[in-house]
Amino acid sequence: MADAPRISALRWTVTIGLVAIVVASACAFAVLPRLVAPRHVAAAPAVAAALPVPALTSTPNPAPQPCDDPAVTAALAARDDEAVITAVGGGAAFRDAVVSGDAPCITLADANHVWVVVDKARPLEPLSFAPAALAKVGVRLVNGAGQLQPSAAAALTTMSDAAAAAGVGSLGVVSGYRSYQTQVSTYASNVANGGKAAADATSAHPGYSEHQTGFATDVVSCTSAGCGTMDGFGTSAAGKWVAENGWRYGFIVRYEPGQTAVSGYDSEPWHLRYIGPQLAAAYHDGGFHTLEAFFGLPAAPNYLG
Repeated sequence: MADAPRISALRWTVTIGLVAIVVASACAFAVLPRLVAPRHVAAAPAVAAALPVPALTSTPNPAPQPCDDPAVTAALAARDDEAVITAVGGGAAFRDAVVSGDAPCITLADANHVWVVVDKARPLEPLSFAPAALAKVGVRLVNGAGQLQPSAAAALTTMSDAAAAAGVGSLGVVSGYRSYQTQVSTYASNVANGGKAAADATSAHPGYSEHQTGFATDVVSCTSAGCGTMDGFGTSAAGKWVAENGWRYGFIVRYEPGQTAVSGYDSEPWHLRYIGPQLAAAYHDGGFHTLEAFFGLPAAPNYLG
């Protein structure tokens, strides 16, 4: 029986150990959910609304202006019209620059240049204008008035030779340059013969005539048998050839049929106006029928005032 106390103590030890195990297990199960439960994750801060980004705009460099080009200004100073037009970029570019107002150094009122426009709303400046130089044309003269500005005279001679080579006859000049005083007499004679209204439809007031610029001429068809009339020029072989090919030599038929409301004059197939080969090519290629339309000018059916 001496071992009884030890056995009893051993039982208590075992019992206490079991109780400790049970208590520890209970504690472990109580803590486990906390360990495996997902921790609370703080919500990500809201992204701030994107601020508008200002659009970046670039200011294009202004296009170079013709009048700032030394080649243009030098050609203007030298009064070399074809060089001016070439420097601007050719006939079409020249027209565009003038119409848009991008070439203020070029004026359509200066009768020293082939681009001058004279009509019933645009008199010469001054009214008594006279070209600085004139040259005789190298074609047959019908009434002795055969001078034009040098470039126009040379071009008319070349065109007449080309017409003859094409087999349609050559050209004869009825009227070339007319001074202010000559136009005074011409207009007065037309008024006396047909009245003012008829004269205004076919003849310019003094100071309003293209003939006074030295760039306009009235022509007829000539053959070895003689020369025709102005009224018959439009239907002649030479007249048809000139209407079709004159632009190649720098000439246009200034007063075409159906354009009286714009040009102010009845049809005159014999009245040729020199504007130079580059402008004439642009005029032809663009399908224009008046200088007013070509340069974006108002119609001029009547005199102002």
